[in-house]
Amino acid sequence: MVTLWTNRAERLEVGAVLCSDLGELTVAGARAFQQRWLVQFAEVGDRSTADSLRGQALRAEPIADPDELWVHDLIGMMVCELDGTERGRVESVQANPASDLLVLETGALVPLTFLETQSGDRLIVDAPDGLFDEI
Repeated sequence: MVTLWTNRAERLEVGAVLCSDLGELTVAGARAFQQRWLVQFAEVGDRSTADSLRGQALRAEPIADPDELWVHDLIGMMVCELDGTERGRVESVQANPASDLLVLETGALVPLTFLETQSGDRLIVDAPDGLFDEI
């Protein structure tokens, strides 16, 4: 069973290559099952080999998609309001159930739902009044 931490199901298309600490794995087949995926890997021929993969984190190369913003690309970008006011650079992205948060060098937290567009190394946000006010 594999749990995807991405909305990109093509990660599990036949022929896709995933990496684990034990080596590369090639997807031979996959189907959704409840809220996870049953995945067959070409390199895994028996149950004991499959059991050795239990708990392994699987990784993949980034998908080239110009319409997507990737967390690793957000780090270091300048956050600006619609009027051009610079609010600080992104230090990290914090997972949050409602919306992931941009953590700025100033300590401000900006929900990704406020992101309007990206322009070069600038993230333009439509923030509500008071978001950047000091407490």
